[in-house]
Amino acid sequence: MHFYSMEKLNFPTFKLLFKNKENKLFLFDSIRKKWVLHTPEEWVRLHCVNYLLKNKGYPASWIQIEKEIKVYGTRKRFDILVSNPIEGNHILIECKAPSIKITQKTFDQIARYNLQVKSKYLMITNGFNHYFCTMNYEKEQFTFMKELPKYSQKS
Repeated sequence: MHFYSMEKLNFPTFKLLFKNKENKLFLFDSIRKKWVLHTPEEWVRLHCVNYLLKNKGYPASWIQIEKEIKVYGTRKRFDILVSNPIEGNHILIECKAPSIKITQKTFDQIARYNLQVKSKYLMITNGFNHYFCTMNYEKEQFTFMKELPKYSQKS
């Protein structure tokens, strides 16, 4: 039996539901309302979702996980998208396993996805390192930020 380490990430701690089935560990995803196999990337993804819900105050109904998009005619899946029902896509998030170093390739990946998604903010995380930026589409540039904005009625 192999369990992935449940290492402490650079996110606030929270309670997760676990279950063991056929010697595999599963985590409950409250957004998708289903049990998902515990992988290092899933561990980061669920911590990131909790951060959005509990620390930033975004409504659960705004959060989508692992939905398919087309990028240059190729089917891809984003990790997390926070989408304001009135104003559109708000935050696109790319999650990597804690052992994966965030590189220029990671930034290129989220930039390609964002060509389709057109989100206002981007976040990249491996659970330890988090990068946030805001997009300026008129100037075709992004600016790094210290953190994501909290949810507000004006978001």
